[in-house]
Amino acid sequence: MADPTAPSFGAIIIGDELLSGRREDKHLGKVLELLKARGLRLASVRYVGDERPRLVRTLQESFASPDVVFSFGGIGATPDDHTRQAAAEALGLPLALHPEAEAEIRARFGDETTPQRLQMGVYPQGSEIIPNPYNRIPGFSIRNHFFVPGFPVMAWPMVEWVLDTRFAHFHHRSDYVESSIIVWEAFEGQLIDFMERITADFPDATLFSLPSVGGEGGRRHIELGMKGPAAQVAAAMDLISAEMTRRGYPWEPAGSL
Repeated sequence: MADPTAPSFGAIIIGDELLSGRREDKHLGKVLELLKARGLRLASVRYVGDERPRLVRTLQESFASPDVVFSFGGIGATPDDHTRQAAAEALGLPLALHPEAEAEIRARFGDETTPQRLQMGVYPQGSEIIPNPYNRIPGFSIRNHFFVPGFPVMAWPMVEWVLDTRFAHFHHRSDYVESSIIVWEAFEGQLIDFMERITADFPDATLFSLPSVGGEGGRRHIELGMKGPAAQVAAAMDLISAEMTRRGYPWEPAGSL
């Protein structure tokens, strides 16, 4: 059963290069991996370009929710980086150089510290820093939103640090698992009656059905499974696999696909 006190997690992934196709996003898959390893789940994800008005609106909506949100990208000091400024505008707060961020930046650059480099430590007033183990240029957090760079080598350890220092008490507290099988050569329409029965018999769990038409040498199949409390999922999957066998459909565990 889900922990009613556990937060919902979201992600905002920022960058024109992602929306234009110049780069492929890698953050979503990693966030899913990091959360799953801790028994946590992602509830939402948004992609936004480097357009400050749209970014401000996105952050206003996000700050108005109770979700814990990781924001990737746009926190540098170049003219196309707008995330720090957009976050301040969305919250109606002034920007200020954070003293801990300033200390980290000066420690990183020494005599080569410039006003431009110090801009990377300017955040909405009241922010806290997120340590950056790669190059010591911190990210920042405010109102349960955690802003990290777009570079995976920096962003992913920073997200892990947040999850393990700020939200460790929520790790693996929910009774939640997912399990599924691959049912070969099946059509969803042929299984709707059975899926409706399973849904009614296991109201605390959720059935999912992901069809594939095959193509390019692949075979038509449905990934059929359950997610929710472990005992309910196990019982439901026993019935699902037995029914697929009874109906004459070949099937195998989804992990072997």
